[in-house]
Amino acid sequence: MKNSIVVGYDGSAQSRSALEWAVEQAMLEHCTLHLVHCWIWPLFTDDLGPVEGVANSGLRHAAEAIVAEGEAEARRLAPELDLKSSLISGVSSAILDRMSRNAHLVVLGSRGLGGFMGLLVGSVSLKLANTASCPVVVVREHTEATGSVLVGLDGSPKSDTALDDAIALAALWNAPLKLIHVRDDIRLFGRNRSDLDSDVKATQILAAAELRARTAAPGVEIESVLKTGNSVAGTILEAAESARIVVVGETGQGNFLGAMGSTAQAILHHAKGNILISRRPRT
Repeated sequence: MKNSIVVGYDGSAQSRSALEWAVEQAMLEHCTLHLVHCWIWPLFTDDLGPVEGVANSGLRHAAEAIVAEGEAEARRLAPELDLKSSLISGVSSAILDRMSRNAHLVVLGSRGLGGFMGLLVGSVSLKLANTASCPVVVVREHTEATGSVLVGLDGSPKSDTALDDAIALAALWNAPLKLIHVRDDIRLFGRNRSDLDSDVKATQILAAAELRARTAAPGVEIESVLKTGNSVAGTILEAAESARIVVVGETGQGNFLGAMGSTAQAILHHAKGNILISRRPRT
C-alpha cells in the first residue's frame, strides 16, 4: 500500500524508538502502519520448533514473540491505529528494500541487536538509504521533540525532492522550516571557490527554495540560512543539533558513482537526531 508506513522492528531499544516515531507519524497521516520483523534463522536451519518438554521455546516462538511485543506496544501508544504486522524470513535490508517499493515511508532505528543478525550502525540504515524506493527515516534514541525541520539544499534536482519532503513534514507537524545552503569555502588548486558567482548562486538557491516552500505551505514559518564552511556535512550537522529532524537528498551535485552522496552519508553516520533520506523509486 502506497499510503503505508513500514517500520522495522527487532525488539531492541532503538527499534522501539523507531516504532514510537512511526506510530505517531501514521496517526498524523491517517495511514496504515506495517510492522515488520525479519528473521534469518530459516535460512540456516529447519529446527525452528519448540524444544521437547520446554514450554514457549524454539526460534519460531521467539520471533513471533517479538512481533507480538511490537504489536502490543503500538496498540498501547495508539489504540485506534490501523496496524498490520509481518514476520518474514530473510535478510532485513533486502526485505525492507523490497517493501519500500509499495510504501511511502520506511522507518528504522539507528542500530539494533548487534552481531551479524541485527541492525548494526548503518548496516541496514545505510543499505536502505542507498537502495530504498521511498524516503527513509532513521530514528535516534535521543532527539528533540520540538524544533525546526532542517533541510540542506544545493540546487540539485534531488535537493528539490528533499525540500518537498521537508515542506510536507513541517506542514504536518506545524513546525518551522529551516532552509540551509552551505557555500563551500575549500581552496582547490590555489583558488578560492567562494567568489562573487558563488554568492549569487547561493542566494538564488535559497530564494527559489523559499518561494517553493511558501507556495506549497503558506502557513509554515520559514527561515533561510546561508553558511560558509570547509565541510558541508559538518556545517549542516552543527545546525541540526537544535532541529527536530534533518532532511537530505540521496545525492548532491558532486555524486557521480554511488546512489548516496558523501554529505548524506556523513549526516546519516554522525547526526545526533533523526534523519530523513529523501528517496524516490528507481527508474
